[in-house]
Amino acid sequence: MPKIQPLGPGLIAVIGGERSGKTSLLRRLCGDLPAQPGEAPHPDAQWLDLSLPGHDAQTPQEVWDALRQRSPRWNAELHQDLIEAVALAPHQDKKLFMLSAGSRRKVALVGLLACGATVTCLDQPYAALDRASIRVISAFLSDMADHSTRTWVVADYEADPQLAWRRVIALD
Repeated sequence: MPKIQPLGPGLIAVIGGERSGKTSLLRRLCGDLPAQPGEAPHPDAQWLDLSLPGHDAQTPQEVWDALRQRSPRWNAELHQDLIEAVALAPHQDKKLFMLSAGSRRKVALVGLLACGATVTCLDQPYAALDRASIRVISAFLSDMADHSTRTWVVADYEADPQLAWRRVIALD
């Protein structure tokens, strides 16, 4: 399993097949899993399992409120814009168990994109999303490609060829 290396700002792709360690790398980077010897988690990194296991009884707003508590640079305006852009407004008061897999993932993605963390980790962000939401997430990431202070680490099987990656980390 590769060690966490210093990350620069902008978009970083972590690619690999099933069980290659993509999710584990993101979780170690955020301190959700123990670091390997000689590495340390980033002090301001956010990651969520986008399927939101264990949150069935919560509403999207409750998920966002909990994430906002851990996010001193939460962007409320961006949060509202993303809710509208990915069509989550009609679902804000529903319990997560009532939502489709794609809508649950949109709840997590909206929170992560608005959290303001220096390092934001997205694990297969397009999985189970409708085409319109994929366009929204892709456009957002494209806008962040040249960000000077924030890092977006995106794990998936392949690096989206539409995005301007600063670095690609292949785990296979």
